[in-house]
Amino acid sequence: MKKQVTNTAEAPQPIGPYSQAVAVNGMLFISGQIGLDPHTGEFAHPDLKGQAVQVMENLKAILRANGAGFENVIKTSIFLAPGQDFGAVNTVYGTYFSDSFPARETVWVQQLPKNALVEISMIVAL
Repeated sequence: MKKQVTNTAEAPQPIGPYSQAVAVNGMLFISGQIGLDPHTGEFAHPDLKGQAVQVMENLKAILRANGAGFENVIKTSIFLAPGQDFGAVNTVYGTYFSDSFPARETVWVQQLPKNALVEISMIVAL
């Protein structure tokens, strides 16, 4: 089993000892992404909808770096900070998929890294 680590400048660099994504045996595991601008390392937007858009753009960059797209996503996990509106995130999220939606769960957590409002991770079939 050989694993391949992703490190693209088009997505935020990890803020801890982990990789943006790891591919192994035809599967890609993308670490949770928050709404950081990959060029500044700061939140792209202060509001939930803006952060959700940036999260999805960060995920898109990691998918693209691995020769994949949202059509290859088989599972997502969405983590929301307390009191955040799932409907707003769901609306943004839905614009990135066409008709073959992945499996998914959404959970509210006490706190996210850097006090982000939303974080999303993915499992992808390559």
